[in-house]
Amino acid sequence: MDSKSLIWLFMFIGSTLGGCIPMLWGDSFFGMWSVILTTIGGGLGIYIGYKLGNN
Repeated sequence: MDSKSLIWLFMFIGSTLGGCIPMLWGDSFFGMWSVILTTIGGGLGIYIGYKLGNN
């Protein structure tokens, strides 16, 4: 798998997991924390995909 595909894959996984975490404590999927954690998860996913793609 090439680097670009890994970045997209991990960005999707990270943002999805980040958006679902607030649902564990009963918050809405469209709440403020969900948006914030989606952004953080997507950023971490991009970082992980970039690191794995360059090895």
